[in-house]
Amino acid sequence: MFASNSAADFNPSDFSRRHIGPSPADMVEMLSTIGASDISELISQTVPDAIRQAAPLALPAGISETEALQKLRIIADKNKIFTSLIGQGYYGTILPPVIQRNVLENPAWYTSYTPYQPEISQGRLEALLTFQTMICELCMLDIANASLLDEATAAAEAMAMARRVVKSHANAFFVDAECHPQTIAVVRTRAEPLGWAIKVGDPMKDLEPTAVFGALLQYPGTSGEIRDFRTVISGLRAAGALAVMSSDPLALTLLTPPGELGVDIAIGPTQRFGVPMGYGGPHAAFIATKDAYKRALPGRIVGVSVDSRGQPAYRLALQTREQHIRREKATSNICTAQVLPAVIAAMYAVYHGPDGLRHIAHKIHRTTGTLVKGLMVLGWHVQQTAFFDTVTVEVGARQSEILRNAASNAVNLRKIGAGGQARIGISCDETTTPAVVEAVWQAFGSQAKAQVAAPSFEKVSLQTDNAIPTQLARRSDFLTHPVFHLYRSETEMLRYMRRLSDRDLALDRSMIPLGSCTMKLNATAEMIPITWPQFANIHPFVPADQAQGYAELIADLSAKLCEITGYDAISLQPNSGAQGEYAGLLVIRAYHASRGEPQRTICLIPSSAHGTNPASAQMAGMNV
Repeated sequence: MFASNSAADFNPSDFSRRHIGPSPADMVEMLSTIGASDISELISQTVPDAIRQAAPLALPAGISETEALQKLRIIADKNKIFTSLIGQGYYGTILPPVIQRNVLENPAWYTSYTPYQPEISQGRLEALLTFQTMICELCMLDIANASLLDEATAAAEAMAMARRVVKSHANAFFVDAECHPQTIAVVRTRAEPLGWAIKVGDPMKDLEPTAVFGALLQYPGTSGEIRDFRTVISGLRAAGALAVMSSDPLALTLLTPPGELGVDIAIGPTQRFGVPMGYGGPHAAFIATKDAYKRALPGRIVGVSVDSRGQPAYRLALQTREQHIRREKATSNICTAQVLPAVIAAMYAVYHGPDGLRHIAHKIHRTTGTLVKGLMVLGWHVQQTAFFDTVTVEVGARQSEILRNAASNAVNLRKIGAGGQARIGISCDETTTPAVVEAVWQAFGSQAKAQVAAPSFEKVSLQTDNAIPTQLARRSDFLTHPVFHLYRSETEMLRYMRRLSDRDLALDRSMIPLGSCTMKLNATAEMIPITWPQFANIHPFVPADQAQGYAELIADLSAKLCEITGYDAISLQPNSGAQGEYAGLLVIRAYHASRGEPQRTICLIPSSAHGTNPASAQMAGMNV
């Protein structure tokens, strides 16, 4: 290590010296106190030879922060930024600069710890309570958590919650075929080790309420269609099953909310509330429900209490449901669950307010309506008559041609089906411009017998109709709390977010006397690239050739982690430590099953283990 503390030995570009606390003099004093001459001797005294790695790791030499950022810029430039109209739960969004600079890029927000100690977390707890309030009012349900990992895992959590609540002997869960493909896949994965059957189909035709303990409905559907589920929900209620609905929160500013439709549990993503797509994450999902089911709700809930002086104060509520207390009896293994993206989504709603959100939603809907009208002029058949921001077009043998034409104008569309069922999906968002719509029209070209010239956005937009059914138009108010009406100017918003962060303790003020798997080093140089457009504005389902930078980054990190851990392969898919545990346990379970030993379901966990460990084992169908 360091031989002296002289100025000549200090390298200002040494990353470790900038981020690891002890100075050379501190280390000499500590080593002297414990009776070791240097770090090597200390390691020899504390790490048995039998488990020490003899050879040094085959890793490249370290480089400075400046060099690392230069290298990362080269990698980022290998990603191609197209306008992605793919949808499937991921959309272009505009993150207000005041929120980007003062929350996402602010260490007062991104270095704070899970708010188990409310006295040093009042700012974050208020922001998360605002998130919960936003979700409750958009969904018109009694209680929401803050928050979940993404829409697909939220759907799986809602399924598990429905199973806890419903006392029916039915052991099957129905999933709307109009859910996003990744949602269906995750729900299947979560259900299999627990022995629950998954039935996928059209809820209007295929659902038998008495045969299931719950059903997941998508509103609007992945194809874009808006359907009235009131009859379906009534049938589920009569059979004693729960209705779960996955909804787009921006669409809910214009659509009848799930609670008013009779839904028991509402879930969804908040990515389009200002959180960049980032090739698929992270973003916060939500789950909301009726008050009667609050003790079955997974994840963190913020509540209002009083402090020692009798003043209002925020704290985590109903914690006896959670893994850090209940362990294998917890409602879920959810732990920290995307706080920073949840704060961004809440501040997006605070800054825009209900009127701003309605304006954004109306603009998106009008743009989609104009797109549809132009496609009809060109002779194409759009499958949906009721939609918000997404439509599906029947294209047959011309599917590949249209996708190529769009890509030549740097536009990505969604490929659906093949052959006689070939279709193309198109999703608009708040970044969709008239030029993009005209590029889509150009990509499709004329389907009419008599060739028709590509229309003009300006002219077609004057003929656009409202495609939201009258009986499903929202009439109730939302975001009525004063916090959603006070901060319209940038300076007022800036001061509000500063007041919140001043009520927190984060690494920008002091060391935090807590330890957990959540405490990571968030160096400034590591946070800078997060908002580079080459990383932030990539849709997770773009063609592989548009994400070569991400592919290189993932391959490089995977190789280094394999070298460090000694494993042959690694997955970077889990988006939390708890999800990594769960994925690993599923691999262990599958391994035993492949060897003809599926009965090996007992999982030994130390009593000192993090609470997510036993909770994850239970979710994987194991006995702890």
